[in-house]
Amino acid sequence: MRQSAAEAPVGDDVYRDDPTVNELETRAAEFAGTEAAMFVPTGTMGNQAAIRTHTERGQELLCDEQAHVYKWELGGIPQLSSVQPRIVDAGDRAVPTPAQIREGYVAEDLHRPGTGLVTLENTHNSRGGVAVPKEHVDAAADAAHDLGVPVHLDGARLPNACVALDTDPAAMLDRVDTAMFCLSKGLGAPIGSVVVGPEEFVAGARRVRKLFGGGMRQAGIVAAPALDALENVDRLADDHANAERLAADLDAIDGLAAPNPDTNLVMVHTDGLGVTGETFAAACGERDVAFSAFDDHTCRLCTHLDVDEGDVDEAVGRIAAVAEELR
Repeated sequence: MRQSAAEAPVGDDVYRDDPTVNELETRAAEFAGTEAAMFVPTGTMGNQAAIRTHTERGQELLCDEQAHVYKWELGGIPQLSSVQPRIVDAGDRAVPTPAQIREGYVAEDLHRPGTGLVTLENTHNSRGGVAVPKEHVDAAADAAHDLGVPVHLDGARLPNACVALDTDPAAMLDRVDTAMFCLSKGLGAPIGSVVVGPEEFVAGARRVRKLFGGGMRQAGIVAAPALDALENVDRLADDHANAERLAADLDAIDGLAAPNPDTNLVMVHTDGLGVTGETFAAACGERDVAFSAFDDHTCRLCTHLDVDEGDVDEAVGRIAAVAEELR
């Protein structure tokens, strides 16, 4: 990827003159089965640009209460789009049911601006990297469309979901209106995500990207590694296998609980040790095992292309030693 960055042909992406970015957007649209794609620096920018493009000020956005767009994007929905989130508890399903969408929908009238967008997430980060089946995505999208509401899918780890479910990305997205997916995360690019959808929508989103500070000049130096990342989709199965092995080994440690993961995110519960997730993550960090505290008694570990089976074994050994010290 460093070599690709160094050798990338470049131009001014603001004027659509960067050949590497243009190639990336063409290939990303083909991957997703959409008319067009737009390269953005981050998934958060991609999601928030999509929300701004879809909605009008004051409208409501319906999403899961654990959705990344609502929980982890610094209040961007009201700050950047003047849109009000309306949250529902999607539970283990990870996307709202058709009934929840119908119940949460608000019609536009003299007093209320109405529901302007439904957002879904796949895989679902805060719910443990859940790979949401296509039929659940389709059911939610169909319910929203029946009400005349567009649907955006936050697919930061969409390739992981598709690999886990053996589903083609274009098929996974064929009932939603737009989507975002990351080329960093498990695919390994140092930077970058794409927003995909109809040509007219993407053209409007480019103006929003510019507004949000996402207009880039010789962006081919970061688009070239992102092109390489698109070649890494099939190997995500290795990350999933390493995550499953990691979870099983951690679950066997006295005081820890780690459910079997769908994809490459492993949630470890520390209640049995009697310590917070933050305390446990900090103690493991002192042994050079890096992961995040996710809530009071949960940590999130992530496998990716820089983690192999030997790394998993080494990490488990170090984590086991920390758990023994804390018990």
